[in-house]
Amino acid sequence: MTRLAVAFVLVLSLFALSAAAGEWTGWISDSKCAAKGAKAEHQGCAQKCVKGGAAPVLVSEGKVLKIDDASKVQDHIGHKVTVSGKLEGDTVTIDSVKMAE
Repeated sequence: MTRLAVAFVLVLSLFALSAAAGEWTGWISDSKCAAKGAKAEHQGCAQKCVKGGAAPVLVSEGKVLKIDDASKVQDHIGHKVTVSGKLEGDTVTIDSVKMAE
């Protein structure tokens, strides 16, 4: 019985780690420049690269995170934003996006 309880707790822990909900503040950059594009001066370049086919990414605290639905950040390419959603691996599923201060 105790082995079953331990196994159950371990499985629940894995699910909790695999999809962490939260909020991140960072820059919407392009996958070509990624962290190098995490600044206001990069906005024009990021917009051009995304129009050219590069994927938008979120750069937060030095980490480059993929975005599951690019349409949710289309109006924020090159902007500093706060994103809320779920992180699974290195991909963010976005619930909301707002301009950061």
